[in-house]
Amino acid sequence: MKSLKITLIIPLLLFAVSCKKSGTNDNNNPKSGVTSDEAADMAVGAISVNSFGFASVTDNVGAKAQTFNSISPVGQTVNSTATNSAHQACGTTVADSIDFSGSNASVTYSAFYKYSRTLNCNTNNVPDNLINAITFKGSFDGPRLSSNDSGTSNVTIAGLAASAANYTVNGTYSRKGAFTSKVGNKASGSSDVEIVATNILLDKSSRAIASGTATITISGTAPAGAFSFAGTVVFNGNNKATLTVGTTVYIVNLLTGSYTKQ
Repeated sequence: MKSLKITLIIPLLLFAVSCKKSGTNDNNNPKSGVTSDEAADMAVGAISVNSFGFASVTDNVGAKAQTFNSISPVGQTVNSTATNSAHQACGTTVADSIDFSGSNASVTYSAFYKYSRTLNCNTNNVPDNLINAITFKGSFDGPRLSSNDSGTSNVTIAGLAASAANYTVNGTYSRKGAFTSKVGNKASGSSDVEIVATNILLDKSSRAIASGTATITISGTAPAGAFSFAGTVVFNGNNKATLTVGTTVYIVNLLTGSYTKQ
């Protein structure tokens, strides 16, 4: 009889261990119910222009950088007394803000940014780079996802000298908030998206991202539990990027937030 009891107990233990393993939270079987496509939607929101994502940040810091070369023929004269709303002396920090709202490609959005900008100059007293400390908040509502977020971004934009062919941006972008998916499992909950961008090249005239890479993590909680995904972003130029979440690849339009799954 004892041997029979042991025989019955062992399969039960194996079944319990098997169930525990199958509930783990990974990209293929997320316990939270959040799919890789839904995580991709959050990532796309965090990089696209019309959802106040990272590409919106680069556009805004690029616009400010343009003003330092806007006075012909030698660019802005540092410490000049000329009237110029963008004037900033070397080594100083100034604050400004911008708010915007609208709709683009079936996405409605509104956002508010606060900037703290420190201007560094080269040995010739000519603007060289701007260090931007940014806080923001906003919301967007699109065909696949709606989200309400706040966050921070710390980026340095270099290449202000007229001799530099492009602007170069390096830094971080972080946003946290509440999301509601309209597709797949229609998950909802809290989200945290973190981006680390490396050597992002901006075209000096259009401020469009020409190239560069970033790592991205998408995490948070949904009613069924926590989720976490990791990925990469490769900026391809022409307002396009290749987003990889886990092993799934998406081609993203940075202006509209739309994408095709490969």
